[in-house]
Amino acid sequence: MRPQRIVSLLPSTTEVLFGLGVGDQVVGVTFECDHPAEARERRIVSSTTMPEGLAPAEIDAYVAAAAAAGEDLYRLDAGALADLDPELVLTQDLCAVCAVDVGTVDEALAHLGCRAEVLSFDPHTLAEIRESVLRIGAAVGRPAEAEVLAARLDLPVPATRDGARRPRVVVLEWTDPPYAPGHWIPEMVEAAGAECALGTAGAKSVRVTWDDVHAARPDLVVVAPCGYDRAAAQEQADRLVAEALLPAGVAVHAVDANAHWARPGPRVADGVADLRAALEAQSLLG
Repeated sequence: MRPQRIVSLLPSTTEVLFGLGVGDQVVGVTFECDHPAEARERRIVSSTTMPEGLAPAEIDAYVAAAAAAGEDLYRLDAGALADLDPELVLTQDLCAVCAVDVGTVDEALAHLGCRAEVLSFDPHTLAEIRESVLRIGAAVGRPAEAEVLAARLDLPVPATRDGARRPRVVVLEWTDPPYAPGHWIPEMVEAAGAECALGTAGAKSVRVTWDDVHAARPDLVVVAPCGYDRAAAQEQADRLVAEALLPAGVAVHAVDANAHWARPGPRVADGVADLRAALEAQSLLG
Protein backbone atom coordinates (compact mmCIF):
# COMPACT_ATOMS: atom_id res chain seq x y z
CA MET A 1 0.00 0.00 0.00
CA ARG A 2 1.29 3.46 -0.86
CA PRO A 3 1.90 5.66 2.20
CA GLN A 4 -0.66 8.44 2.53
CA ARG A 5 1.08 10.42 5.29
CA ILE A 6 4.77 11.14 4.76
CA VAL A 7 7.14 13.20 6.90
CA SER A 8 10.33 14.38 5.20
CA LEU A 9 13.16 15.52 7.44
CA LEU A 10 15.46 16.54 4.60
CA PRO A 11 15.04 19.35 2.06
CA SER A 12 16.41 17.03 -0.65
CA THR A 13 13.92 14.24 0.01
CA THR A 14 11.10 16.79 0.15
CA GLU A 15 12.12 17.99 -3.32
CA VAL A 16 12.19 14.41 -4.59
CA LEU A 17 8.76 13.61 -3.17
CA PHE A 18 7.20 16.62 -4.88
CA GLY A 19 9.13 15.82 -8.04
CA LEU A 20 7.58 12.35 -8.02
CA GLY A 21 4.09 13.83 -7.79
CA VAL A 22 3.31 12.78 -4.22
CA GLY A 23 3.44 16.21 -2.61
CA ASP A 24 -0.15 15.82 -1.45
CA GLN A 25 0.94 12.94 0.77
CA VAL A 26 3.67 15.01 2.43
CA VAL A 27 2.28 16.19 5.76
CA GLY A 28 5.41 17.23 7.64
CA VAL A 29 8.73 18.87 6.69
CA THR A 30 11.67 20.73 8.21
CA PHE A 31 12.09 24.48 8.59
CA GLU A 32 14.58 24.33 5.71
CA CYS A 33 12.25 22.69 3.18
CA ASP A 34 11.66 25.54 0.73
CA HIS A 35 11.45 23.88 -2.68
CA PRO A 36 8.99 23.77 -4.22
CA ALA A 37 7.26 26.73 -2.58
CA GLU A 38 4.29 24.50 -1.76
CA ALA A 39 6.46 22.62 0.74
CA ARG A 40 6.33 25.67 3.02
CA GLU A 41 2.62 25.00 3.51
CA ARG A 42 3.32 21.74 5.35
CA ARG A 43 3.65 21.43 9.11
CA ILE A 44 7.19 21.95 10.39
CA VAL A 45 8.37 19.10 12.59
CA SER A 46 12.09 19.92 12.82
CA SER A 47 13.89 23.17 13.65
CA THR A 48 17.40 24.27 14.56
CA THR A 49 18.91 25.11 17.94
CA MET A 50 21.31 27.56 16.30
CA PRO A 51 20.66 31.28 16.86
CA GLU A 52 19.82 33.34 13.79
CA GLY A 53 22.11 35.93 12.29
CA LEU A 54 25.46 34.28 13.02
CA ALA A 55 28.41 34.98 10.73
CA PRO A 56 30.17 32.01 9.09
CA ALA A 57 32.95 31.95 11.70
CA GLU A 58 30.38 32.08 14.49
CA ILE A 59 28.42 29.22 12.93
CA ASP A 60 31.59 27.13 12.72
CA ALA A 61 32.35 27.83 16.38
CA TYR A 62 28.79 27.05 17.46
CA VAL A 63 28.77 23.74 15.60
CA ALA A 64 32.17 22.75 17.00
CA ALA A 65 31.07 23.57 20.56
CA ALA A 66 27.82 21.63 20.19
CA ALA A 67 29.67 18.62 18.81
CA ALA A 68 32.21 18.72 21.64
CA ALA A 69 29.39 18.86 24.19
CA GLY A 70 27.39 16.12 22.49
CA GLU A 71 24.48 18.50 21.94
CA ASP A 72 22.00 18.27 19.08
CA LEU A 73 21.82 20.99 16.45
CA TYR A 74 18.21 20.18 15.55
CA ARG A 75 14.99 19.77 17.47
CA LEU A 76 12.39 17.20 16.50
CA ASP A 77 8.87 18.22 17.50
CA ALA A 78 7.59 14.95 18.91
CA GLY A 79 4.13 16.44 19.46
CA ALA A 80 3.82 17.38 15.79
CA LEU A 81 5.07 13.96 14.79
CA ALA A 82 2.44 12.32 16.98
CA ASP A 83 -0.33 14.52 15.56
CA LEU A 84 0.66 13.73 11.98
CA ASP A 85 0.92 9.97 12.66
CA PRO A 86 3.08 9.34 9.57
CA GLU A 87 3.28 6.04 7.76
CA LEU A 88 6.65 6.88 6.22
CA VAL A 89 9.48 9.07 7.55
CA LEU A 90 12.46 10.05 5.43
CA THR A 91 15.59 11.10 7.29
CA GLN A 92 19.39 10.93 7.07
CA ASP A 93 22.50 9.52 8.65
CA LEU A 94 24.97 11.59 6.63
CA CYS A 95 25.74 14.75 8.54
CA ALA A 96 24.89 15.83 12.09
CA VAL A 97 25.17 19.46 10.92
CA CYS A 98 22.61 18.92 8.14
CA ALA A 99 19.43 17.55 9.75
CA VAL A 100 17.93 15.31 12.42
CA ASP A 101 19.64 11.93 12.30
CA VAL A 102 17.96 8.54 12.09
CA GLY A 103 18.76 7.62 15.70
CA THR A 104 16.81 10.61 17.02
CA VAL A 105 13.87 9.76 14.77
CA ASP A 106 13.82 6.11 15.84
CA GLU A 107 13.86 7.08 19.51
CA ALA A 108 11.01 9.57 19.07
CA LEU A 109 8.84 7.11 17.13
CA ALA A 110 9.44 4.36 19.69
CA HIS A 111 8.53 6.74 22.51
CA LEU A 112 5.32 7.72 20.73
CA GLY A 113 4.43 4.14 19.84
CA CYS A 114 4.38 5.11 16.17
CA ARG A 115 5.17 2.29 13.76
CA ALA A 116 6.04 4.36 10.73
CA GLU A 117 8.52 2.98 8.24
CA VAL A 118 11.76 4.96 8.45
CA LEU A 119 14.04 5.30 5.44
CA SER A 120 17.47 6.83 6.03
CA PHE A 121 19.68 8.26 3.30
CA ASP A 122 23.44 8.60 3.35
CA PRO A 123 24.56 9.52 -0.19
CA HIS A 124 28.22 10.36 -0.73
CA THR A 125 28.37 10.29 -4.54
CA LEU A 126 26.22 11.20 -7.55
CA ALA A 127 25.47 7.50 -8.08
CA GLU A 128 24.25 7.23 -4.50
CA ILE A 129 22.04 10.30 -4.90
CA ARG A 130 20.57 8.64 -7.96
CA GLU A 131 19.95 5.46 -5.98
CA SER A 132 18.26 7.51 -3.25
CA VAL A 133 15.77 8.88 -5.77
CA LEU A 134 14.98 5.34 -6.93
CA ARG A 135 14.54 4.13 -3.33
CA ILE A 136 12.08 6.92 -2.59
CA GLY A 137 10.21 6.16 -5.80
CA ALA A 138 9.89 2.51 -4.82
CA ALA A 139 8.72 3.41 -1.29
CA VAL A 140 5.92 5.68 -2.54
CA GLY A 141 4.84 3.53 -5.48
CA ARG A 142 6.27 5.77 -8.20
CA PRO A 143 9.17 3.75 -9.69
CA ALA A 144 8.65 4.92 -13.28
CA GLU A 145 8.59 8.57 -12.27
CA ALA A 146 11.70 7.99 -10.17
CA GLU A 147 13.58 6.63 -13.17
CA VAL A 148 12.79 9.81 -15.09
CA LEU A 149 13.80 12.06 -12.19
CA ALA A 150 16.97 10.08 -11.48
CA ALA A 151 18.03 10.37 -15.12
CA ARG A 152 18.88 14.03 -14.43
CA LEU A 153 21.78 12.69 -12.39
CA ASP A 154 23.36 10.88 -15.33
CA LEU A 155 26.21 13.35 -15.65
CA PRO A 156 29.10 11.90 -17.66
CA VAL A 157 32.49 13.58 -17.57
CA PRO A 158 32.88 15.39 -20.92
CA ALA A 159 35.83 14.47 -23.09
CA THR A 160 38.60 16.97 -23.72
CA ARG A 161 40.34 17.69 -26.98
CA ASP A 162 43.72 16.07 -27.45
CA GLY A 163 46.30 17.83 -25.33
CA ALA A 164 43.75 20.12 -23.68
CA ARG A 165 44.17 20.75 -19.96
CA ARG A 166 41.14 20.67 -17.75
CA PRO A 167 40.77 23.91 -15.78
CA ARG A 168 41.55 23.60 -12.09
CA VAL A 169 38.65 24.54 -9.81
CA VAL A 170 38.71 25.08 -6.06
CA VAL A 171 35.28 24.88 -4.45
CA LEU A 172 34.94 26.48 -1.03
CA GLU A 173 32.21 24.66 0.85
CA TRP A 174 32.74 27.10 3.72
CA THR A 175 34.68 30.33 3.85
CA ASP A 176 35.47 31.13 7.47
CA PRO A 177 37.38 28.95 8.05
CA PRO A 178 37.81 27.58 4.53
CA TYR A 179 36.65 24.03 3.79
CA ALA A 180 37.30 21.96 0.69
CA PRO A 181 34.41 19.77 -0.43
CA GLY A 182 33.92 16.04 -0.40
CA HIS A 183 30.92 13.85 -1.15
CA TRP A 184 29.47 14.47 -4.63
CA ILE A 185 30.85 17.98 -5.19
CA PRO A 186 34.19 16.96 -6.77
CA GLU A 187 32.16 14.82 -9.19
CA MET A 188 30.05 17.85 -10.06
CA VAL A 189 33.21 19.75 -10.94
CA GLU A 190 34.38 16.89 -13.16
CA ALA A 191 30.97 16.65 -14.84
CA ALA A 192 31.29 20.34 -15.72
CA GLY A 193 34.55 19.57 -17.52
CA ALA A 194 37.04 20.69 -14.88
CA GLU A 195 39.40 19.21 -12.31
CA CYS A 196 38.58 19.56 -8.61
CA ALA A 197 41.87 20.88 -7.23
CA LEU A 198 40.97 20.45 -3.54
CA GLY A 199 38.75 17.78 -2.00
CA THR A 200 38.08 14.10 -2.62
CA ALA A 201 34.94 12.61 -4.14
CA GLY A 202 33.02 10.39 -1.75
CA ALA A 203 34.98 11.58 1.30
CA LYS A 204 34.07 14.14 3.94
CA SER A 205 34.68 17.83 3.44
CA VAL A 206 37.90 18.97 5.13
CA ARG A 207 39.17 22.15 6.67
CA VAL A 208 41.99 23.72 4.67
CA THR A 209 44.15 26.83 4.86
CA TRP A 210 44.41 29.76 2.49
CA ASP A 211 47.91 28.53 1.70
CA ASP A 212 46.29 25.27 0.51
CA VAL A 213 43.99 27.25 -1.74
CA HIS A 214 46.93 29.14 -3.26
CA ALA A 215 48.97 25.95 -3.64
CA ALA A 216 46.12 24.33 -5.60
CA ARG A 217 46.75 26.84 -8.42
CA PRO A 218 43.07 27.28 -9.34
CA ASP A 219 41.85 28.79 -12.56
CA LEU A 220 38.49 29.38 -10.90
CA VAL A 221 37.34 29.56 -7.29
CA VAL A 222 33.73 28.59 -6.66
CA VAL A 223 32.27 30.07 -3.48
CA ALA A 224 29.59 27.60 -2.40
CA PRO A 225 29.02 27.96 1.35
CA CYS A 226 26.65 25.26 2.56
CA GLY A 227 23.18 26.60 3.34
CA TYR A 228 23.60 29.95 1.56
CA ASP A 229 21.91 31.19 -1.61
CA ARG A 230 23.74 32.93 -4.44
CA ALA A 231 23.32 36.47 -3.07
CA ALA A 232 24.75 35.50 0.32
CA ALA A 233 27.53 33.52 -1.35
CA GLN A 234 28.38 36.58 -3.45
CA GLU A 235 28.74 38.67 -0.30
CA GLN A 236 31.22 36.13 1.06
CA ALA A 237 33.06 36.02 -2.28
CA ASP A 238 33.35 39.80 -2.30
CA ARG A 239 34.82 39.70 1.20
CA LEU A 240 37.42 37.10 0.22
CA VAL A 241 38.48 39.24 -2.72
CA ALA A 242 38.55 42.45 -0.67
CA GLU A 243 40.70 40.80 2.00
CA ALA A 244 43.06 39.36 -0.65
CA LEU A 245 42.61 35.82 0.65
CA LEU A 246 42.38 34.28 -2.81
CA PRO A 247 45.15 33.94 -5.42
CA ALA A 248 45.64 37.22 -7.26
CA GLY A 249 43.76 37.50 -10.52
CA VAL A 250 41.86 34.23 -10.15
CA ALA A 251 38.28 34.19 -11.43
CA VAL A 252 35.66 33.85 -8.67
CA HIS A 253 32.16 32.45 -9.10
CA ALA A 254 29.51 32.53 -6.36
CA VAL A 255 26.74 29.93 -6.57
CA ASP A 256 23.42 29.03 -4.99
CA ALA A 257 24.90 26.32 -2.80
CA ASN A 258 21.68 25.83 -0.88
CA ALA A 259 19.69 24.88 -3.98
CA HIS A 260 22.19 23.31 -6.35
CA TRP A 261 25.25 22.02 -4.47
CA ALA A 262 24.70 21.05 -0.84
CA ARG A 263 21.41 19.18 -1.17
CA PRO A 264 21.75 15.62 -2.53
CA GLY A 265 18.94 15.71 -5.05
CA PRO A 266 18.29 16.10 -8.78
CA ARG A 267 18.99 19.84 -8.76
CA VAL A 268 22.73 19.22 -8.46
CA ALA A 269 22.46 18.86 -12.24
CA ASP A 270 21.60 22.58 -12.31
CA GLY A 271 24.75 23.26 -10.31
CA VAL A 272 26.82 21.39 -12.89
CA ALA A 273 25.22 23.36 -15.73
CA ASP A 274 25.85 26.65 -13.91
CA LEU A 275 29.50 25.79 -13.33
CA ARG A 276 30.01 24.79 -16.94
CA ALA A 277 28.51 28.10 -18.05
CA ALA A 278 30.88 29.95 -15.71
CA LEU A 279 33.87 28.06 -17.11
CA GLU A 280 32.79 28.86 -20.66
CA ALA A 281 32.28 32.52 -19.78
CA GLN A 282 35.90 32.64 -18.57
CA SER A 283 37.08 30.78 -21.72
CA LEU A 284 38.50 28.05 -19.50
CA LEU A 285 37.14 25.06 -21.39
CA GLY A 286 39.25 23.80 -24.29
